[in-house]
Amino acid sequence: MTKVAIVAALEREVRPLIRNWRMVEREHEDKRFKFFEDGAGTVLVCGGIGEQAARRATEAVIALYRPEIVQSVGFAGALNPALAVGDIVSPGRVTDAKDGSSVSLGTGNGVLLSFASVAGAGQKSKLAEAYGAQAIDMEAAAVAKSAGSHGVRFVVTKVISDEFAFEMLPMDRFVSRNGQFATASFVGFAVMRPWLWAKVIRMARRSNKAAKALCSELQRRQNTGLERMPELDRTLRV
Repeated sequence: MTKVAIVAALEREVRPLIRNWRMVEREHEDKRFKFFEDGAGTVLVCGGIGEQAARRATEAVIALYRPEIVQSVGFAGALNPALAVGDIVSPGRVTDAKDGSSVSLGTGNGVLLSFASVAGAGQKSKLAEAYGAQAIDMEAAAVAKSAGSHGVRFVVTKVISDEFAFEMLPMDRFVSRNGQFATASFVGFAVMRPWLWAKVIRMARRSNKAAKALCSELQRRQNTGLERMPELDRTLRV
C-alpha cells in the first residue's frame, strides 16, 4: 500500500530526491502521467504548474495508488521579509486566493496563499496584508481540495525560492495550457536580452539551492515517517 503520495509541479524542484527512484508511466482519464516510486511506500508525481495541473495530478495519484497521505511540495515565494531562499515552510493553513476558501492542516504554523499567477514584488506586500499569509505558491490549495474530496489526509512542505523583495521575470508567459514550463522558449527569450542574464543566473542558483533544501527535508521526513510525526517542526516564522 502507498502511504504517501507527493505532488510537485516540476521535476527540477524534486530531482535530488527522485534521482534513484523507479519511473513508471500510467494513464488516468485519458492523460498520461510520470510517477516516481521509491519502493518503500512513497510515490511522487510532477503534475505541472498551476491549479488545474495540480488537481489533475492529485486525482490521478489518488485513483491509481490509494495513498494514506497526500503531500503538496515545491517552490514558494516569500511574503514575509524574514524568509530566505532555502527556508522550509510548513503552514498551518492553506488559503485559495481565487475564492477565499481555506483549509486548516492541524499542524505547522502560518498561512500559505495559493495564487493564480507568479506574484511580483509589488503584489507580495498587498497579498500578505490582505490574506495574512507568509508565503505564496500556485498549487497547494488545489491539491488540498482534491485530497479533501477523497477523505485523504493532506500536508504541505514548501521551500522559499524567491525572497520578498525579489522581482521575478515574466514566467507566466512560458507556462503551457497543461502546466508545463517551456524551457526552450524561455532560454530563447533570455538569450536575446543580455540585460536579463544576471537575473536569470541568480534565479537558477536560487532554484538549485531551494531544490536541495526541499529534497533534504523531504528525505528527512521520509526517514522519520511522515504519518507518525505529530507536528512538523520546521515551520513558517511569523
